[in-house]
Amino acid sequence: MFGLEESRHYYVCQHYVRMNMGINGLSKLVSNELKRPLLNGDEFIFFGKHRQMVKLLCWDGDGFLLYQKRLEKGTFELPRFRPDLKAAEMPYRTLSAIMRGVSLKSVRYRSRLRIEILQFYNRLIINKINYYCPLNLDILAHVFA
Repeated sequence: MFGLEESRHYYVCQHYVRMNMGINGLSKLVSNELKRPLLNGDEFIFFGKHRQMVKLLCWDGDGFLLYQKRLEKGTFELPRFRPDLKAAEMPYRTLSAIMRGVSLKSVRYRSRLRIEILQFYNRLIINKINYYCPLNLDILAHVFA
């Protein structure tokens, strides 16, 4: 099962990667360019040139997992690439902040597409309660007074 965990090691590729690469292409990139072992549970992070897409590759014990996220609006903020390093270890908190859209420089949320799902669910719950059990607000005000 895939999930971001604080106990894992995360390595970010220090150059942009073509996002049409799959498991085979990314695993060759890890072996040949990053010079990191593939089968020890580390997660490898790859960003696209336009910073709207990220892929995470890891070994799950019996096969590779490839996680991909594409933003509909906005971009991922990345730490500066260091060309002298092939792969730089990224702390879990930094990766978590990047994935959630938190600006690393000012610790503010970056622009993202947001769907107001809570307002929808609140209206839905209230409508269902009123449908199944019509409420008399005067009685409730008297009971809770």
